[in-house]
Amino acid sequence: MIGIIASVLFILIWSTGFIVARAVVPHGTPELVLAIRMTLSTLLLAGAALYARQAWPRGQRLALHLAAGAMLHGVYLTVSWWAVSHGMPAGIMSLLGATQPLMVAVASVGLLGERLPGRSWAGLAIAITGVACVLLPAIARTGAGSISLIPAIAGVVAIIGMTGGTLIQRGKLAGDPILVSGAVQNLGGALVAICATLVIGEWRWDNSPILWIALSWSVLGLSVAGLSLLVWLVRHQGPTRMSMLLLLVPPLAAIEAWALFGERLGAVQLIGFALALGGVLLGRSQAKKPDTTEPA
Repeated sequence: MIGIIASVLFILIWSTGFIVARAVVPHGTPELVLAIRMTLSTLLLAGAALYARQAWPRGQRLALHLAAGAMLHGVYLTVSWWAVSHGMPAGIMSLLGATQPLMVAVASVGLLGERLPGRSWAGLAIAITGVACVLLPAIARTGAGSISLIPAIAGVVAIIGMTGGTLIQRGKLAGDPILVSGAVQNLGGALVAICATLVIGEWRWDNSPILWIALSWSVLGLSVAGLSLLVWLVRHQGPTRMSMLLLLVPPLAAIEAWALFGERLGAVQLIGFALALGGVLLGRSQAKKPDTTEPA
């Protein structure tokens, strides 16, 4: 039951990332917003970890946490936001994101030695098809032919970064407290975002209320609550089962955009949402263990 509640909360929180990005981009430079977001998240989680007297990682574990944060928080968010702001259509970026669970599944089998049953691969294929149906109208409106090479490469790099950051959560890091893990990993992400801000050299920040509201939710909702749930789910359910939940994010974000911004939501998208939900449920399902009790 705890796992189900955590999964539902994670999907609901994580799906708002698309809404936050849309609200923030007109009012502030993405790299600057992300640098501030991850720095504030680091300070908040570090304060909570110190108050709880949690032990801090050292040596190799500290380096792994920083690397996981640099890839999951820093590379994925900073590079994907940069790609979208430089011509990568958001729908195509979301479709690239839908390949992340497939990358995690392949890497888990090839590198971690996990075994995935046939229904997991089938569910993954069905869910990715559903996501494609949800995003098809947005892709048709923006078109893929106008994408330049560098934003396209950046989009792929962002998804690879998220895949690597997800896989690192297993193993030696699994025993570290969530608050400490979140603080150190947000620090790793903040360092990437700060470097990107300094390299790009843009400091746009119009101080509008919507920008402050979006930043507050990004810190408390997405970085603190959402990423903490992500780490917990990876540790308790495995990287592949957790990553399948990400396939529900684009359909749910489409529904949120319809409710908040009046975007179109057609029959194809509703069918895609049903396929994505069914695929995720199939892929995450576990076979029932046979009853080995002998009859009396």
